[in-house]
Amino acid sequence: MASSTLSGQDSGASARIEDLVQEVEQLRAEKEQLQRAVTSHAVVDQAIGVLVLMGTISPYDGFSVLREVSQHTNTKLSSIAEQIVKHAQGGALPETVLTELRAALARLRSTETANDRPGPRCARNSATHNDALLRQAR
Repeated sequence: MASSTLSGQDSGASARIEDLVQEVEQLRAEKEQLQRAVTSHAVVDQAIGVLVLMGTISPYDGFSVLREVSQHTNTKLSSIAEQIVKHAQGGALPETVLTELRAALARLRSTETANDRPGPRCARNSATHNDALLRQAR
């Protein structure tokens, strides 16, 4: 009788250990996912900063441009952000990204002109500034 009670306790303890091991594995996976998300978010914020500086656009518009380039190139937003940050550090942009970046900025500028939307004006609608930006993006 005592032995059947002990084996019942052993199987209960084993099941509990297995549950704990699964929970630890799940928590590790979740932690890694959160770390990747935080890193990705930081790179996206940096890329928005690059676009704000280079394009004299608002952070909101910077994110919109990133999103458009991502969608039109069928590339993850975080990957586009990494490429833009590397470009700001002297790297080259892939031709498809460069083309879509130019197009997204042009669309943004044309809707600003059409809507005469209020916002930062620091050379934002200047054709000369837009040309300079596109030359920098090469």
